[in-house]
Amino acid sequence: MAVGHTIGIVDDDAGLRDSLALVLRFRDFEVLEFCSGEELLASPALPRLDCMVLDLRMTGMSGLEIVETCKSRGINAPIIVVTAFGSVASATRALKLGAFDFLEKPVHEEEMVRVVGEALLRSGREASLRAERQQLDERLATLSVRERQVLDAVLDGRHNREIAASLKLSVRTIEIYKARVMEKMCVSRLAELIRLFARLEVTTD
Repeated sequence: MAVGHTIGIVDDDAGLRDSLALVLRFRDFEVLEFCSGEELLASPALPRLDCMVLDLRMTGMSGLEIVETCKSRGINAPIIVVTAFGSVASATRALKLGAFDFLEKPVHEEEMVRVVGEALLRSGREASLRAERQQLDERLATLSVRERQVLDAVLDGRHNREIAASLKLSVRTIEIYKARVMEKMCVSRLAELIRLFARLEVTTD
């Protein structure tokens, strides 16, 4: 799990930062340490972080400001916020802003490793979906206007005769268009085509 994953630790408490980093390095993660949000956001390494463990209360930028800034910049790495015991309100705000999870101080090592692992798993799935969506968008761009119309009708669950009547074309012509659409979408079966769009939640608009 750890191979190739880079974790950022953001905390102005050097002792806590170093102890968390040590735990993660022991499990073969690459760890980068940042003493402030400003240092993190200015770092050229920010885009390659796979996950961040971020203290909510720091001098300078607050953890909430950092979460917001990362979100506005399109940083997709999951953020795990660390909060003082009892500061549930701050943690809840962070989650609403897009943080993955929160840990209360004192941070338990095994819990942190578990949450980091869960964050990486979900992040990996989301990255894979983003790549698939982009690929599907590129395939959609190759369709002609008529092929798009046929695809829309197919995804609406309409039969060939209905599509042919609405587009004032023959059933045979619709079959040809469907075959072209499926070829360009790289699927071999109608069910596969419908499942692809449903799974990736991509629209043809």
